[in-house]
Amino acid sequence: MKTASRSRLAGILFFFATAVSFLLAPRDLAAAPPTGILFRSAAVEGVSYRYEVYVPEDWTAAKAWPVILFLHGIGHRGVYPPNSSESVLAKLFLGYQKSPQAIIVFPRCPEDATWIEPRMEKLELTALDQSIKEFHGDPSRVYLTGLSMGGYGTWYLASRNPGRFAALAPICGGVSIPKSVPLPAVSSAADPYADVAARIGRIPVWIFHGGADQLIDVTESRHMAAALRAAGAEVRYTEYPGVGHNSWDRAYSNPRLLPWLLSKSLRKPAKKQTESRN
Repeated sequence: MKTASRSRLAGILFFFATAVSFLLAPRDLAAAPPTGILFRSAAVEGVSYRYEVYVPEDWTAAKAWPVILFLHGIGHRGVYPPNSSESVLAKLFLGYQKSPQAIIVFPRCPEDATWIEPRMEKLELTALDQSIKEFHGDPSRVYLTGLSMGGYGTWYLASRNPGRFAALAPICGGVSIPKSVPLPAVSSAADPYADVAARIGRIPVWIFHGGADQLIDVTESRHMAAALRAAGAEVRYTEYPGVGHNSWDRAYSNPRLLPWLLSKSLRKPAKKQTESRN
């Protein structure tokens, strides 16, 4: 009888132990979110927008992660349905930078919008804030980069949110808009370059542009580099002679770009430094 009672007791204890393990398992999984390219949504003015997030394979909540906000060009507006699980933006950036040790946020601009408007500013910041919260991002190490329309968006967002970003990397963007490009101006001031530079402050900036760009004239980036230097900012400027609008292939393939970005922090004072065209 005693043996039978002990067997029943052992069986009951095993059942409860198994049940407890089963109940705890989902919580353990929730504590370690999936990695790679993930899809999320952000609600802005009653509309839900999808965005992509890259999370490194070795992600852990034991540390705070740097965060990069990437703004795509006009050619990637509305390239897939709102609920599509196809990754275009993350694959575009990750094709240049393999396994970056940072959380990277890729908002999607709809076809009827541009990055240079308040509604999209709300989307960018909402996606950014949600990603920082979910993936343990470091608010002092948040970086902004973009190409073409995203380059304009980089200047726009940074000028409207001074002190938010630790460094910028605008590529083939600008401030004034050529008649051939359907974008609003970043600044309507008499001297838009000085205006944007003053509003941005002394954020470290690395600017890239193709010297033969026929869509966005290279003088846009030259003027911004000069205005930032005059304002005492840390500026690097890289111009690719003979290269047209697609200067992002070379810029994002530059092995020094990502380490430079990730070395910047709002906790560290900006160091005045310039780089001539190369």
